[in-house]
Amino acid sequence: MTINRWEIWLANLDPSFGTEAGKRRPVLVIQSDLLNPHHVSTAVLPITTNVVEEASLLRYNLDALATESGLTRSSDVLIDQIRTVDNRRFLRKLGEIRSVSAQQRIEEQLKTLLDLL
Repeated sequence: MTINRWEIWLANLDPSFGTEAGKRRPVLVIQSDLLNPHHVSTAVLPITTNVVEEASLLRYNLDALATESGLTRSSDVLIDQIRTVDNRRFLRKLGEIRSVSAQQRIEEQLKTLLDLL
């Protein structure tokens, strides 16, 4: 299985604890492709259909990217829920984010969250 940055995969995130996103859900791969072919785990951002309009710092809405994302419902990427998962949690690829402006916006949000600006 080849996993690449900016792809959206269905993953099994159970078990989860507390406020962690759990169950089978889409995730966005944010890990560098330098690691992906060799590493046994992957850094991801969970995706939710519980869309929140006023959370632009902590979420990125994928509605404008519905065709390429492979998602059928309105969804937000949970920027503040960074998680590294074992690659055996990945079930199947759903789509990807090809929009460079969307990729840049998500990277900016991650930098802000991690105080890397």
